[in-house]
Amino acid sequence: MKIEKKNLKISVRTLVELMLRSGDLLMEFSMTDRRLEGTRVHQMLQESRPEEYKKEMPVSLQVDRGNYLLDIGGRVDGIYRYPDRVIIEEIKSTTRDLNKYRRDALPGEEDSGGQPRESSPRHWGQLKVYCYIYALQEELEQIDARLTYFQVNSEETLELDRCYTRQELETFFYDLVDRFLTWAETLDQWRSQRNETAEQLKFPFGSYRPGQHKMAVVIYRTIEAGAGPAGEIDERPAVPLNDTGGTSGTPPVNGAVGNGQLIVQAPTGIGKTMAALFPTVKALGRDLCGKIFYLTARTTVKAVAEKALQEMRDKGLKMKSLTLTAKEKTCFNPESACDPEECEFARGYYDRVDDAVEEIFRQDAFTREAVEAMARKHMVCPFEFALELAITADCIICDYNYAFDPSVCLKRFFGEEGPEEDYVFLIDEAHNLVNRSREMFSAGLFKQPFVELRRTLKSKLPGVYKSMGKINTFLRQCWKRCEEEGRPVVEKEEPEDIYPLLRKFSKAAEDWLALNLKTSFRDELLDMYFEVSRFLRTAEQYDETYATYYEPKGRDLRLKLFCIDPSRQLAEALSRCKSAVFFSATMTPSAYFRQIFGCRDTAGELILPSPFPPENLCLMVSDRISTLYRQRERTKEAVNRVIVSLVNHSSGNYLLFFPSYRYMEMVYELFAAEMETRPETEIIVQTPGMTEPERDIFLQNFDDGGSEGSTLVGFAVMGGIFGEGIDLVGDRLSGAVIVGVGLPAISLENELIKDYFRDPERGGSGFEYAYLYPGINRVLQAAGRVIRSEEDRGVILLIDERFSWRQYSSLFPREWRPMRASDREQLSQILDQFRGPTRVGGQ
Repeated sequence: MKIEKKNLKISVRTLVELMLRSGDLLMEFSMTDRRLEGTRVHQMLQESRPEEYKKEMPVSLQVDRGNYLLDIGGRVDGIYRYPDRVIIEEIKSTTRDLNKYRRDALPGEEDSGGQPRESSPRHWGQLKVYCYIYALQEELEQIDARLTYFQVNSEETLELDRCYTRQELETFFYDLVDRFLTWAETLDQWRSQRNETAEQLKFPFGSYRPGQHKMAVVIYRTIEAGAGPAGEIDERPAVPLNDTGGTSGTPPVNGAVGNGQLIVQAPTGIGKTMAALFPTVKALGRDLCGKIFYLTARTTVKAVAEKALQEMRDKGLKMKSLTLTAKEKTCFNPESACDPEECEFARGYYDRVDDAVEEIFRQDAFTREAVEAMARKHMVCPFEFALELAITADCIICDYNYAFDPSVCLKRFFGEEGPEEDYVFLIDEAHNLVNRSREMFSAGLFKQPFVELRRTLKSKLPGVYKSMGKINTFLRQCWKRCEEEGRPVVEKEEPEDIYPLLRKFSKAAEDWLALNLKTSFRDELLDMYFEVSRFLRTAEQYDETYATYYEPKGRDLRLKLFCIDPSRQLAEALSRCKSAVFFSATMTPSAYFRQIFGCRDTAGELILPSPFPPENLCLMVSDRISTLYRQRERTKEAVNRVIVSLVNHSSGNYLLFFPSYRYMEMVYELFAAEMETRPETEIIVQTPGMTEPERDIFLQNFDDGGSEGSTLVGFAVMGGIFGEGIDLVGDRLSGAVIVGVGLPAISLENELIKDYFRDPERGGSGFEYAYLYPGINRVLQAAGRVIRSEEDRGVILLIDERFSWRQYSSLFPREWRPMRASDREQLSQILDQFRGPTRVGGQ
């Protein structure tokens, strides 16, 4: 029986870089336009060659090896074709000292340190593969190779020549190919095992929660629809999503399945993470997608995704997942530079990383802890090691930035040379992506850092010093203009006059940074260079969706290119995947999110009601109190009285949410004074900039087991770290008070958003997009902390007269049944009916 061989395709460059990496992890500075510079160098040198020279010659070879047909191809920089001799040339531009490459001139010898003279094996390896393919095709028994280096700063050229026989090239070539195919076979065997276990996988729990099954089915069909044209969609029965693991007969949800894009609003406690991951794993097992990206904004949500995957592994799934952690959080030597001379985890990195990858591949969960433990064992940089593992991982759990932010997105997947695979984006807590994306696509500069760094460089880098002086002059003039007008200056036009000044600074800084010299000011200059580079890259995207503003900050000034509407850039980012599922407990109204996310008109929509008994929630509205900013001083006592009435009615754990720290402090002072005579009531307060350990301590206070009759009251802010993404099940949370309708503070940027979307051509909903919708989503997120399971019972008290206005109440979840609690007596009556007349201290 003839075995059908699998076709693989790889470029010469990729093959060599994978198989011949060795030595140190070098984080040397390279220019932002290095590719353009390299192209310019290639063209310049190629044009200078004689008529016997043929440039940019494509070469390819199909290798029949074992179970594979491997297509290898590339483009040779140039070929000299003489009657008696052929020279294959590879050109490399570099900022390094050419003396580092001169030792390659004597192959086979060793330097004084006992190291092979071939200091750039990947460069020579690429050239040797080109030589072999060409020699084989032209039936040459020997061939000459020329490696040409061009130093971009000095414009000096170094040419290194060698002669190879076809036999020695063939030995070299098949050693590379066999090692690559051995690894490819390992991955294929793993994926076969993954697909088989995914096909057999049953839902990891005894049954679905109400709504969870529907969400899973619609997500699977969305991925199926995004996998290709109708003729290419998987023809097998619908994905097994029922309780027993058999084929689900659930029909499509009318109007919900879009062409690869879906917006889901599902209440807290429904099990959204499993409802999203389980069908996607099923789709991955059927080759409807190639890799899963689980995207979120919070560390706590990453842990929930890890837990869901582990629960499926416990039921037999074989699947490799990676949790990516920010470099600054995982670095072993934060005080050292990313340099082999300072960091032992960079020194010899490529000599050890393959062994680390091979060993950790025996595991399935590449969590932060697992990655760091293996990185320490093999003495490799944990962040770069994690990026290595991303290639083999089936599911990558990471921050939004890695998929959407043009500055930090994973170039190996989403860059121009990234592999072509069918990716699925699962975007958790997607309501957070609105503000996060605006920041990703905006850029700003401050004046004062230029002033301070410039002082340091005056006698050291006169060219950089001079260029920074012109930038400072421009920004100082803008600061004076703001001072004269008595307010920030906003313009729809981009600040084109500063662009040439920034480019001159970039060029001057670039020329010096490329030398990779170590000085006391290098890191500071490097940071400034990257900030300016980001600003200039953002300027390339500037259009009518942006605004420019100059905002004084004391004696400082901020210049910002502010992205008002990120929909275009998000739509471009979504083009990197075949399917995208946005899900959150708060996606109200869905049309607002559909527009901001840049979704296609065909994007599906699914809104699920709460699965929990409505009688388990007591929702009250105290609508005789104004919490408008100008009324807060006058009404703070009334707010406090209502809160005291609620807390004093029944012991338990309560969270109080406020629109700002200042407002929270105003009410806290009154509440703390009121509770001085009640030692059974403990008060904890959120503070700005809490560290992760401080957040954990805050939440630990809500654990079960407090003394009988005791009460815990936590003061927090809406939209903050405790307003969403925390799970306080059962007695850990008895109720929540939400003070105000959550509107963001009036600010320069929010006013720009309001003015932009107020335009009738953009929907005429300026106030709604800038304030109302973000505010109500904060309220709904805070309210969602209370009921987290079928057994939970709890109280939500909304304090603000606007909660009775139709403009706001129309955005409430359909299952909400608000009751007016206009005074303390009415509030107590409602609570008595819900909980009974049990009061704190038995009163």
